[in-house]
Amino acid sequence: MTAEADPVLLDIEGGIARIRFNRPQVLNAINEAAILAFKRAVDQVAADGAVRVVVLSGEGKGFLAGGDVARFHSAGDEAEAVVSSIIGPFHAALTTLTRLNQPVIAALHGAVAGAGLSVALAADLAIASEDAKFTLAYTKIGTSPDGGASWSLPRVVGLRKAMELALLSDVIGAEEALRLGLVNAVVPPQDLAAKVDGLARRLADGPTLAFGRVKALLRGSFERSLPDQFAAEQASFLASVGTRDFKEGVAAFVEKRPAHFQGS
Repeated sequence: MTAEADPVLLDIEGGIARIRFNRPQVLNAINEAAILAFKRAVDQVAADGAVRVVVLSGEGKGFLAGGDVARFHSAGDEAEAVVSSIIGPFHAALTTLTRLNQPVIAALHGAVAGAGLSVALAADLAIASEDAKFTLAYTKIGTSPDGGASWSLPRVVGLRKAMELALLSDVIGAEEALRLGLVNAVVPPQDLAAKVDGLARRLADGPTLAFGRVKALLRGSFERSLPDQFAAEQASFLASVGTRDFKEGVAAFVEKRPAHFQGS
C-alpha cells in the first residue's frame, strides 16, 4: 500500500500500540482521509483491552505539520465544509485519546506544527528529538487553534506565554520546548526511538487502571475545588483497592520484590 492509501499506520505488539502519521511527502499534514484513519486507529486502540500504552509518531522528516493547507486552498469556496469535515473527527479522536486509561506518549521530530502541536499537547508525555521545531502556526493562515490547543497550552505554559505562542506563531526549538514544559525530554535524533521504546515498555509493565485514574485526577483538577479534589482522590483510591494490580503491588512491597502488574 502507498502512503496515500495508508495515511495513518497502526501496529499493536507486546501491549504497545503505535499510531504513525504516514503522509511523509507533505510532512504528514492532515486531510479528510488522514483524519478518518487517525480516528479509526484511536477507536481500535480504545477497544483493545490488551493495549497498555500508546505511542504517537510521524513518518519521514517530521511529526505532523498541521492541516493540509494546500487542500484548504484547492477547496476554494468549499473550504469551510472541508475544514468542518476534518475538525469533527479530529476532536472526537483526541477526546477518546485523552480519556484512555493507557498512557499516551508523543515521539516528536522535525515539524510539530499547528494540529501537530495540538496532538503533542493532548499526549500525556512527550519526548522530542533535538531537531524538533514547534509552532502553533494557526495565525499564519488567519485562523485560531483547534485540537484543544487553546485548552492545553495555557495549562502547560501559563496564560501569558500561551498568548505569545498563539498570537505570534513563532517557531521554537526543542530545548526551548523543554524549558517551557511542552516536552518531558530532548534526545539526539538517533536516540529518539530507543528512548520512547524504553519509556513505552516501562509504562506497559505498569498498573494501567491506576494510570488511568491518575490521568483523570490530574486533567480534572483544574475544574475542581480542593475539597472536590479530595473527594475525587478518595473515590479513585478506593476504586483502585479492588483491582488485581493493587493486591499485587501491596504484596510486592511487603515481600520486597518487583511488582508484576497485569493492568487489571
